[in-house]
Amino acid sequence: MAGHEPALELRPAAPEPPRLQRAEPLEGDAVRARQVQGEPEVGVAAFLDGIQESRVLAHWPGGVPVVHGTVAATIRRRRDRTLVAWRPEATRIERALFVPRAALGDIAWEALAAGCALRDTLESEDRGPWHPLDLTARALSAVQRRREAVEVQCAELWCAEGDGPLFVDGGIAGAGTAAHSPLAVGVVKSHRTLYVDGDTLPLVLGLGEGERTTLFTVTSPRRAPVASWYLRLRAPAAHDALWGLVRVEVALDGATTARADLVSRWLLAERAPVALPDPRWGAMAYGVRLTEEYLRAVTR
Repeated sequence: MAGHEPALELRPAAPEPPRLQRAEPLEGDAVRARQVQGEPEVGVAAFLDGIQESRVLAHWPGGVPVVHGTVAATIRRRRDRTLVAWRPEATRIERALFVPRAALGDIAWEALAAGCALRDTLESEDRGPWHPLDLTARALSAVQRRREAVEVQCAELWCAEGDGPLFVDGGIAGAGTAAHSPLAVGVVKSHRTLYVDGDTLPLVLGLGEGERTTLFTVTSPRRAPVASWYLRLRAPAAHDALWGLVRVEVALDGATTARADLVSRWLLAERAPVALPDPRWGAMAYGVRLTEEYLRAVTR
């Protein structure tokens, strides 16, 4: 299936510049820190995660990369202190060649399409010439978009027919109708964008274990607005100031102080068992780790 080159996801990439983006407060007139009210309690019914892997199989004349991409997503439901498959259609696996049709040419495209699934990595308005590295980066982005799409399909299926809160690994703002469902809870572990301004940055970085910020709104031109807050799962101790910090997303409708505290108690309960040996264990739920391991196994 794959060539000798490493997966594109493992190659060094130009880092996205970290940035601060101000958010509008929802809970009061300013973003503040507060202790989560109540003891941790198990409330999550199921976990949703997705994976991707892409490799350059060959280069067409002119330096055009032919990239094989695998994307998968699944929902694992909690039952008797373990995770099990929810239903067959809630596990989605896709494999395809990601190639730029305009750079490849129609004849070569049709020849490849006769033997396998293809996905175009270029937008209809894109015009060449293209740098080979740019074409490779576009292929990686296309694989990522496809992974996000199958994750959205799973999230929408659960929110239409599932029972209980769904822990989504990542944000829900781009999750289609699930972004408006009370069942979906998005948990963001990476923080290239911090939704703070100069006044609230020290507050967020200084959150103690079991503390959260008050609610604020996250908006984007291409995604649904959601209610969000930062939650410190574990004390940073000797780690950096972002360690053990997650940003939670829920549907904007019905986002209240009580809702934020309830969801926070659910997430605090997911700290055990610890998701070791994954290096992201400070902010990763064990259920997410098990779901990711399942996907790795079924896509080999």
